Amino acid sequence: MSTRIVSVRGVLPEHRHRQEDITELVTTTMMAEEPARHGVVERMHRNVCVETRHTVLPLEEYARLQDFGQSNDVFIRAGVELGARAVVDALKGVGLTPADVDYIVSCTVTGLAVPSLEARVAAEIGLRPDVVRLPLVGLGCVAGAAGVARLHDLLRGRPDGVAVLMSVELCSLTLQRTDTSAANIVAGGLFGDGAAAVVAVGAEHPLAQSDDPVRPEVLASRSRLYPDSERMMGWDVGAGGLKIVLDPSVPDLVRNHVGEDVRGFLADHGLTRADLGWYVAHPGGPKVLEALQDALGVERDALGMTWDSLRRIGNLSSSSVLHVLADTLAERPPPPGSHGLMLAMGPGFCSELVLLRAPGGAP
Repeated sequence: MSTRIVSVRGVLPEHRHRQEDITELVTTTMMAEEPARHGVVERMHRNVCVETRHTVLPLEEYARLQDFGQSNDVFIRAGVELGARAVVDALKGVGLTPADVDYIVSCTVTGLAVPSLEARVAAEIGLRPDVVRLPLVGLGCVAGAAGVARLHDLLRGRPDGVAVLMSVELCSLTLQRTDTSAANIVAGGLFGDGAAAVVAVGAEHPLAQSDDPVRPEVLASRSRLYPDSERMMGWDVGAGGLKIVLDPSVPDLVRNHVGEDVRGFLADHGLTRADLGWYVAHPGGPKVLEALQDALGVERDALGMTWDSLRRIGNLSSSSVLHVLADTLAERPPPPGSHGLMLAMGPGFCSELVLLRAPGGAP
């Protein structure tokens, strides 16, 4: 029983910066006593293929954050505002209101909030008291795709229902200003801030009856957890907050495993990679995207929307693949009847595959 994605919205903070300006901030704050390394930072930031990014604070205000508590206070305040805006915009796009929502799934990995963000957003926008909440914590970049898969799981049990995924990631608040490791420098050049929301409905909901190809069906999903890979990606939590763990061998893992995972997943649904007409991939970074192209056996243009998202807004962790989905549906609407694949990777190390189909076309 398929689920229908009927609306996707990505939102960004108002502060937009050129990569060069962010690089200057990183070098002057993290490398002030190591001017000889400034060229290394500049080269690493150029190599991530990001031109502009958005941040939740003006650049000059980050130096005023004295500890993790202050950063996390900003995360909660701004995260609720961005998340609420994304959800309300996505619902309005299809004539729904917060009172129509039966399930809300939230995902974030860039701050801590108890009550979780979707509970705080519920009070802000007027979700029903009986809304079912499912916060996803710790999935990182994979959570956008995994969240879509969980919407599908929930709506299979309630085919007349409405479910919302809300992703909020404020990566700029996690940059460690005293950590001069390569992983932290790369993170300072790659990750940006943003949020996104997806509205999905069950197969019996009135909004699911349209043949509009920009309202794709979710047919199936598959999760994959790779053994002995816990230190490939994630956070170390210390007095200064969330310190990035990012192993440079991530592209090798993608190249070695994802292709076979995709082949097996498609085969179980009577498909091959030749049957895929479009991809919605997470922009993990240029080396990861090149490895993904090798694993999938596709040219760069097949992941063109992902490359463009990386260039314009950087990697938004779990929100990124949802921005790519929104861009794809708006700018490259899939042909009626065509199959698509959403995929992302994240801490675990793990991947999530979601099989999509654009309605319409020949029966």
